[in-house]
Amino acid sequence: MGSCCSCQVSIVDKVHDVENNECNTKNIESTCENGEPKIMLRGSSKCISMYSQKGTKGVNQDAITVWENFGGEKDVIFCGVLDGHGPIGHKFSTYIRDNLPSKLSTTMKMSQQNVSIDNGSNASKKSTNGDSWEEQFFSSFNDMDQDLAKNIDREGFSGGSTAITLIKKGDQLIIGNLGDSRAVLCTKANDNNRVPIQLTVDLVPDVPSEANRVMKCGGRVFPAQEDPEVNRIWLPEGDCPGLAMTRAFGDFCLKKYGLSSVPEVFYRKLLKEDEFVVMATDGIWNVLSNNEVITLVALAPKRSLAAKLIVRRAVQVWKQKFPSYHIDDCSAICLFFDEDQSVSVRGKKRHC
Repeated sequence: MGSCCSCQVSIVDKVHDVENNECNTKNIESTCENGEPKIMLRGSSKCISMYSQKGTKGVNQDAITVWENFGGEKDVIFCGVLDGHGPIGHKFSTYIRDNLPSKLSTTMKMSQQNVSIDNGSNASKKSTNGDSWEEQFFSSFNDMDQDLAKNIDREGFSGGSTAITLIKKGDQLIIGNLGDSRAVLCTKANDNNRVPIQLTVDLVPDVPSEANRVMKCGGRVFPAQEDPEVNRIWLPEGDCPGLAMTRAFGDFCLKKYGLSSVPEVFYRKLLKEDEFVVMATDGIWNVLSNNEVITLVALAPKRSLAAKLIVRRAVQVWKQKFPSYHIDDCSAICLFFDEDQSVSVRGKKRHC
C-alpha cells in the first residue's frame, strides 16, 4: 500500500483515527504582474479545482500546485501533483513543487528562442510536436533530480517523490509522469455517456518492461513479506528500500540499480468531446476506479468542490476497505477545459 519501506519502518501499520486532516481551509495563491504566472497551492479558479488531505501516517507528504499564465502566456496552465515517500518525503515533494515549474518554464522559453533563431520550416514544425516537449521534460526532470541530490539528500537513503505534471497550451496537453500517480481524462462517447481515458501508465514493478530494466541494472523485484500483493524494488543486497514504483525523483541509492528519473511523456490534442482531466496521487487510485473518479467530478454541484469530493470519497473507502492500514495522503487536481460549462474526442494518445 505504501510507496517506500525503509530499513527501520514496518510496511504494515495500524490505523489511528485522525480527524480534520484537510489542507484546504483557504485559497492560497500568488499573483504576479507583467504577465507573470498566478501560482495556486490550493483552492479553485474558473477552470481549476484542487484539494489535498493528510492521511493518518504523519505529516502530509503530498504537494500540489497550479500555475496559470505559465511562462507568461495566457493560454498556458501548469499542474503538478507530487507524492513524497521516505523519512523526508515531504521535503522532496515541496522542493519539487516550488522549483520544477520554473525549470520547465525556463526550458520552454529557451526552446522557443532557439526555434525563432532557426527560420527553417522543420524547426517551426518541431516547436509544436511531441518530440520537442519530450526533450524539455527530460532536461527539466534531470536538472531537478540533480538539485535534489545536492540540496535535499546527499546520502541517498532519505526518500524521494513521484511526480505527475501537465502543461495545457491551447488545445494541447503534455504530461510528464514519474511513478504511480495518474492522469485520467473524461470524454463523451457517441452515446453521450462519459468515458474515462487513462492518459498515463502507472510506473510500478508490475509493468514488465519496468521490472526488466531494474533487474538488468542489478536491482531486485519482489514483494515484502508483510505486504505480498505489492511488488517493490530493492538494492542488490539487504532489505531496503522496498520502493513500490520504478521511477521517481530522489531515492538515489537505487539510481544505479534501475530506478529512473526520466519521465514518460504523453501528448494529446484536445477535441470538443473532452471535458476535464483529473490528476491525483495513488492514495486516490488505490481505492477508486477511473470511472468512479470522473463520475464524482461530473456530479459535483460546483466545479470548485470536485477535487474535494474525490478526496473525501477516497478517504471514506480507505476506512471501509483497509481498516487495519493507515490511510494514505490523498490529493487531486481537476482541470476543466471549458471555463463556462463542461464540453467534452478521442484524440490520439501519444506515448513517447
